[in-house]
Amino acid sequence: MKKIAVVDGQGGGIGSVIIKKIKETYGERVEVWALGTNAIATSQMLKAGANKGATGPSAICHCAPKVDIIIGPISIIISNAMMGEVTPEIAIAVGSSPAHKLLLPLTQEPISIIGVVKEPLPHLVDLLVNEHLKHFIEPSEGNS
Repeated sequence: MKKIAVVDGQGGGIGSVIIKKIKETYGERVEVWALGTNAIATSQMLKAGANKGATGPSAICHCAPKVDIIIGPISIIISNAMMGEVTPEIAIAVGSSPAHKLLLPLTQEPISIIGVVKEPLPHLVDLLVNEHLKHFIEPSEGNS
């Protein structure tokens, strides 16, 4: 069973949408960990259906190397993003984790990601779950 960490902060809205879609699509074939930069974000992601939850820099740094996939907005690898909630330690732990990262091109920071077409969150989450995450959860016919 794949372990997927969804990392989010502030109100946990992005993470909640992601978790809800993952659970609707893959059910209990995956274990989803809600890793929030604050308690509100973690709580909202747990309400969305995460199997486990943990809060804060220490928890995120501890869990990041233990999962197969890390999902979240690109802000989770930008030090001091989300109004300072993404500590340098969080950005390093996520970036250094051997887990594959699936990052949505969403940030409040003054950063432009070139070559990316702006899409609304629901479209990005559908693409993430139905196309990119699928390759990790369901083996392709040629590889089975």
